[in-house]
Amino acid sequence: MSNLAHKIQRQHEERIQQSPKRQLVVKKRAKITLGEKMLGCMFIGMLAFGSIHVVTNHVNIYHVNSEIQSLEGSVESQLKKNRELELRVAEESSYEVILEKAKNLGLTLNENNVKNIGN
Repeated sequence: MSNLAHKIQRQHEERIQQSPKRQLVVKKRAKITLGEKMLGCMFIGMLAFGSIHVVTNHVNIYHVNSEIQSLEGSVESQLKKNRELELRVAEESSYEVILEKAKNLGLTLNENNVKNIGN
């Protein structure tokens, strides 16, 4: 029996020695895969590009609006000058002013040579 006991003990020792040799190797997988990382980077890039594009468009619109306002201001001032000049022309072309200028230049009014034209 001693031989049988040695045999059983050896088998038991072999089992004990083999057990620690079988260590389970657990591969740790990344929580985020490479494809997901690439998609995330592309999304962030597109978001940044869109944001920059929107801000650039707003800046351009602001500059165009300020230019439009300055042009409208200059158009208004030119229209005001034109109205003033039209009033001055109307005042200078009145009969009395023309007659006075003609007398200052030494011209005389001959009633026989004047013809009235109806409006």
